[in-house]
Parts: sequence; structure tokens; C-alpha cells
Amino acid sequence: MAEVAVSMVIHKLITLLNEDVELLGGVHKEFEDIKVELEFITCFLKEADARAVREDENSNGVKTWVKLVRETAYRIEDALDDYILHVPNHTDRHEQQGFTAYLRKAASFLKSMKKRHEIASELQDIKRSVCENGQKRKRYGFKISEKEGPSNGSLVAGNKTWRDPRVGLQFVEDNALVGIDSPRNELVDRLLYGSASLRTVISIIGMGGIGKTTLARKVYENQTVIEHFDCHAWITVSQSFNVEELLRTMLRRFYEARKESPPQGIDRMDEEELISKSREYLQDEVAEFCKKSSLVHVHDLKPLPLELAQELLYRIAFQFDLEKQCPVELKKLSLDIVRRCEGLPLAIVAIGGLLSTKGKDVLQWESLHNRLSAEFESNPHLTYIKKILSFSYLDLPYYLKPCFLYLGMFPEDYSISSGRLIRLWIAEGFVKRKQCATLEEVAGEYLTELILRSLVQVEWIDSMGRVRECRLHDLMREVLSKWEELKLIQTSPKNLISFKGISRHLSVYNRANHFSGSTSKSQTHSLIVFEVDDLPESLFNILSTHFKFLKELDFQGVPLDYVPEELGNLLHLRYLSLRDTKVKMLPKSIGKLHNLQTLDLKRSLVRELPTEVNKLYNLLYLVAYYTIYDRNSNIYSRRGVKMSNSFANLKSLEKLFNVGMETHEGDEFFIELGRLKKLRKLGISKLKPKHGVALCTAVEQMNHLRTLIISSIEDEFLQLQSMSYPPIFLKSLCLRGRLAKLPNWISKLPNLVRIGLHWSRISDDSLKILGVLPNLLKFQLTNGYDGAQLQFEQGYFQKLKELGLRLLSGLKRLIIEEGAFPFLESLSIGPSPDLEELPSGICHLNSLKLLTFHNMPNSFARRLLPNEGPDHWKVKHIPNVVFYCTNGSMQCYAYKLGDPRLLQVLH
Repeated sequence: MAEVAVSMVIHKLITLLNEDVELLGGVHKEFEDIKVELEFITCFLKEADARAVREDENSNGVKTWVKLVRETAYRIEDALDDYILHVPNHTDRHEQQGFTAYLRKAASFLKSMKKRHEIASELQDIKRSVCENGQKRKRYGFKISEKEGPSNGSLVAGNKTWRDPRVGLQFVEDNALVGIDSPRNELVDRLLYGSASLRTVISIIGMGGIGKTTLARKVYENQTVIEHFDCHAWITVSQSFNVEELLRTMLRRFYEARKESPPQGIDRMDEEELISKSREYLQDEVAEFCKKSSLVHVHDLKPLPLELAQELLYRIAFQFDLEKQCPVELKKLSLDIVRRCEGLPLAIVAIGGLLSTKGKDVLQWESLHNRLSAEFESNPHLTYIKKILSFSYLDLPYYLKPCFLYLGMFPEDYSISSGRLIRLWIAEGFVKRKQCATLEEVAGEYLTELILRSLVQVEWIDSMGRVRECRLHDLMREVLSKWEELKLIQTSPKNLISFKGISRHLSVYNRANHFSGSTSKSQTHSLIVFEVDDLPESLFNILSTHFKFLKELDFQGVPLDYVPEELGNLLHLRYLSLRDTKVKMLPKSIGKLHNLQTLDLKRSLVRELPTEVNKLYNLLYLVAYYTIYDRNSNIYSRRGVKMSNSFANLKSLEKLFNVGMETHEGDEFFIELGRLKKLRKLGISKLKPKHGVALCTAVEQMNHLRTLIISSIEDEFLQLQSMSYPPIFLKSLCLRGRLAKLPNWISKLPNLVRIGLHWSRISDDSLKILGVLPNLLKFQLTNGYDGAQLQFEQGYFQKLKELGLRLLSGLKRLIIEEGAFPFLESLSIGPSPDLEELPSGICHLNSLKLLTFHNMPNSFARRLLPNEGPDHWKVKHIPNVVFYCTNGSMQCYAYKLGDPRLLQVLH
């Protein structure tokens, strides 16, 4: 939205004017004048944005003005970025001294003077545009409303009264209700029998259109509930409400519920009098009861499952049919439509109502299905869906709006990595710093808030409770068609160049819709490529020539095998991802990318980082490793990349993972490493025993470290005993290599939630040390135990949720005592060829949801088979028991217990 774009520019201007006065030289006044004018314009933007949504056909003038302001804001941002990049001594302030450096600075000064002149001219033009936008606002009479609109969902904007389209949702006929009985009965029971001494407060949450209002109304109208309470009232609080009208309505409802007349003169009472009357009415029992603690229940309303969603569509679409049955020829179409709605009752009912006018005409159904996106925009039966879902967006604080809109960069049905999304937000400048928090931590809070507001759906939460993947509901993508607010365009690779100058953000993939755009003077900031068959050979030439303002460049998973020197021309670049590509080498020109914050080389073919990486002064995130898969054990292992000893300039680095140490001999690398005080995550591989002390010394200086991953070279010991003061906030620890004994400092990690020990060969005593760690949630033990018997005693691992016992080749007997692992949810075992049977203690693990076995002997697996297996009683309480088996071709297959194919494999 324009409000967002302008607010971001003002924030950047204020920072520049306050902190970098010496950089502004002769253009300080231009920036100051622009800032002041924008601050005036911002006062009008929020209402203008809202009016543009609410007034639809009568808001073309407002929309045009908002668009002009947004475009101007983008031009200002580009001018700011360009100016800061080219001011004297800015890009070369880290360079070495000497005659050569002097000549370089002199040349840079001459170039910057020319650039200053160009930017000053641009600023003058921008300043004129900003002033003209202010004059247009006055000319066309855009004004801030003097007071908020009245209650019950109406808003006065100009001379037009806007009505809240959600008001009618509380009056839904029973034939349009499916799957509501169970949640309604649950909430009724909570109201009636929740607590005798505490009042019960129930909150219903869920995305727009999920049925929250309908469910609340059905609970409210339940006859048992009405009879249980002395008084009841239905109060609607809209997004724009008047406090006096709300209090007045509330009082009326209270008196009406008891069949009493409201106080005389209630229509003339002011706010203070209404509050006094409300307090007077609610005193005595009600007032005293409300002073007590409340029993709060949050009911998260979920989308309808596919079968119930189909039933609801049939009820509405065939409401005029006696049998209300879907004919065979419409089954597939109806299923496709239901899947498009993703269980959202609001959309299903609206589309079903429209289909009920089409009869059973297959051609008309197909036509509607194919034009569904356009129908959401134009058909009066469906446009209200857009309005209702828009409220969730309009209610967002300004800093969350661009974050939400940026999700439009990802294709439909795409599962989005939370880490990837967060780092893209940071690179685009959407995330503002907070004291005592990293940008990633703040961005994580943004994502959590969008999830809690039901605008973003969670796809995967790991064992530590972190949201690892998320997605956008398809109807949010269709209905909130506001991607143009970010100038976002989706296109295919061959059409990339044709969108120069008309898009702020480009999403490239084979199946992309080619959104049209109008000419713009703003520059493209982000380019993300998804699932393409090939890329233009001249891609980087195109980028360096026509997309010089790029801040994000993401090639994750695309067929890219070479990055040329032209990459270094993208001086504004903050985010570069070559993850899962075939790229083997980085160009030396990468050292020019002084603004780079993220360099993601995960699972690429890069084996060594060029020394020029040391010039990336603003780098926060550097991840580079490749993986090797062992089919027999079904285990992936990681190999780190080579890195030089010179990286003193990377002091902003927060994540460094994974560096291979096989070529390092002295301790110089670890001396430099100890200077990276801001590190949150560190990964070191191929560590030699002689470097153990130096590594421990470096790690002790990393007070902010949260994750530490260390692996030894080949079959050598990890010498890590010398650490006296480990990072107290360490949450995740992974050690790969032999251990003479478990390092003593591990017992000093009260915040540790995850530990992995691989090829460590620890003893029973070590298990007791780990078993008393107060917050441990995940423990992975891989080829890390030499004994024939492994025993987990009562009272240990009291919070553990996930346990992996992998590649314990000498293990013959496993004992799990009753009282161990009371909250264990996932257990993984194997290969352990000598383990004859599953321990009987498994039956005491009442929280266990998943039990997996990897390449276990057939005789072991047969003992667990239903009906014929003597040990089946041990696992019958576990919902999911899965066997992973590798065949002679080294292909791995998964079979759930009870699957007939598993019987064939075992027999």
C-alpha cells in the first residue's frame, strides 16, 4: 500500500538525515523538504487506502492518487539507495592506504561528483512530483474524516456510507451449515460446565471466512445456553466503531434481554454518562464476578475437510434439486472447485449459490471454474468475499503489510521456507531493528504475528517448536489481489527483459501468469526464480544492464551451473541464493557486493570460497555445504567448504555454516573466528585434534551463540574438553566424531533443547548427564554407542519429545524403564542387526505418535506384525509405525505397519 511505501521512505530519510549528515552534502535540503511533504501526505494515506478498497466503483480518483504517491515513494527510495552507494569514500572506506589507493579514491571522487549532479537533478524532479501530489489531494478534496464512522459496521467516506458485508454472516440458514455440530457442542459445554468458580471466556480464532461469526451465533442462540444465564446480549464491534454508539447499543441489548425498557434519555447521553450507566447496571454480582480470574479457552477453527466441504457445496449448488445430489458428470468439476476453496465455508457457500443458478449444465460449470479468479473481481455474488477477507489485511500494522504482500512472490500451493522468507524480508528493508534483538529475530516475530492473525498457514513445525515452512491460502492469493501495491509481476524466463521498468518485484517460473503492468520510473528490487527448465544464456548480462538496483536474487533449485563476473555489477544486492544449484565457483567480483547480507550456497557444488568474500562487510548469513547420502543407513552427511584465514571484515556475521578445516594447519583461522562476536550459528567440519583447544577458546568468546555443529576429520577424536565457559544460551549442539568422554561443559547448558552425537561411542554415564538436562527436547544418537545393552532409566529425559537411535550395530538389548520419556512423541531405531526384539517398555510411552525402523532384520519386523506377531501388543497404541527398507538396487521404501506390501517384503 502507498502508506507502507511512504512510511518506509520516511523512516529511511529520517535515519539518513540524523545519522549521515556528512554524506548528504549539497542535497540535504532537498531530502529534508521531501521528508516534510511526505509526512503531510501520510496523514491522508491510510484513509485513502481504505477508501479505495471500500468504495470500489466510486474510488477511481482515490486509487489514482494513491498510485501516484506510491510511485513517487519508490523513486525516492531508489534515489536514496543510488546516492548512498556513490557518495565519496563510501564504497572504498575499507580499502588499503597507499598511492594506488589514492588514485582509486581520486577516480571515485570524480565519478561521485558526476553522480551527485545526476541525483540532484532527479531529486529536484521528485520534489516537484511530491508537491504536485499534495496539490492534487487538495484539488480533488481528499480529506481526513472529522470523526469515526458510526457503529454496526458503517463508515462515512465522503458522501457514501459503507456497510460491513460481514453483518449478514450471523444469520445463516441451517441448510448452509456443515461440520458445525461438534465445535458448537464443545463450546456450549465449556460455557455451561467449564468452571463453577471462574468465569469462562471463549475466543474463536481463524482466517477470514472460516465461520467464526456463524459458530459464535449458533452457540449464543443455543436454548440451553439462553436458559443457563440470567442475561445475554449479542454485541457487534466493527473495525471502525464509535465508542458512544457501542455503549448505547450494549445498554439497550442488556435491557432488552430482561424485557426491560432502556434508561430514559439514552439517545442524548454522552460517553461519560453511558459508562456510568453501564457500570451501574453491571455492579453487584456481575461486577464482583468479573474481578475474579477467568478461565480462557481459545478455539482455533479449522477449514472443513474435503468430504464435508463437498457436502456443503452440494447442499447449496443443488438446493433447488429434490435429491440434492451431484450428477456424475459434475463430480470432477465440483471436486476441483472445492479444492480451490481449501475448506473455507464462506467461499464454498458463495460459489455454491452462484452455481445453483446454472442448474446442472456442464458447460456453464466449466466456464465458471475456468474464470473463477476474474469472477471474484467482477461478479456481485462473489465480490463480497474479497471485501471480507480484505479486513484481515487492512487491519495489519503498516510494517506487516509489505511482508504479507511479498508472499505473492511465491507460486500457488508453494511451501515457503520460513528462513528464506525472513531473509528476503530483511534484504528488502521490511524489518526494523529492535534493541537486543537481531533482524532475523524481529522478522520471526513478524511471521508469528501473521500466523496468529490467520493470514499465513503453518505447514511444518520442527521438534523445537519452530515454524519451518508456511504457505498462503489460495483464496487469499485470489481475493486479496493487491500484489500491484508492491508492483509485483509473475513472468516466465523468456519474458524477463520485457518487464524492465514496470515491476518492483519479479517472480519467474514456467507456469507464471503474465500480469500486465503500467509504465513506471521505479526500479526492480527483487528477482526470484522457481521451477524453470532453463535460463537465458545472457541472463547476467541482462541483469547487470537493466536491473542494476536488484536487492534480492534467488536461484534456489534452478538449472544454473555458472555465475559470471557480471554479478559484481549488482552493487545494491543484499541477498544472493544459489542453493541447490550446480554452480561450482563464485566469481571474484563478488567482493564488490558490499551491501550483501545473505550468501546462501547450501547444497550447491561450491567447494571453496574466494578470498574476496572478506570484503562483504555487511554479511549476516553465510551458509555453504554439500551433502552425501548413504542409502544403506538412510542418512545424509554434510561436507563443509574451504575458507581462507582472512575474514576479519566479516564482523557482522551471525551465521557461518559449514567451514571445512582439512587444509588448515595453524591456529590463525580460529584466532579470526574468535573475533566474530555476533555469531548465532557456527558449523565446523573436518576438525583436527590439534585444533580442539583453539576452537574451544574461540567459542568461549561467542556469547550470543545458539547453535554449534562440529565434526572431526575422518575417524579422529574430537578434543573439546578444554572449554570452561560454554555459551550459556546454546540451544542446539551437534558433535560428529569420536569422544574419549562426553565434554564436561555440556552439563552447564541449561538452555540446550537439541543434541546430536554421531560416531561418538559414549558410555552409560554420558546418558545420565544428558538425561538430567532440564530443557532437552531432541536427542539423536548415531553410531555413538559401543555397548551391547542400552538402558534408559526411570526419571531421565523428562521433557524429551524426539529420540533417534541410529546405526547402533553392536546393540543387542534395549531397555526403557517405566517413567523414562514421559513426553516422547517420536522414536527412530536402526539399523541394529543384532537387536532381537523391541523393549516391553515401549508400551509405557503413552505420548508416542511415530515409531520408525530403518533396515531392521526381517525377523525383528515380523514380531511386530498384527495378528501373527508376538510383540504387536507393544506397539498397538502407537498411531504410526513405519519401516524403511532398502532393496538390492539401494532404493529406499517406506511401509506402514499393516501395509500388505510390507508382508511381501518380510516373507
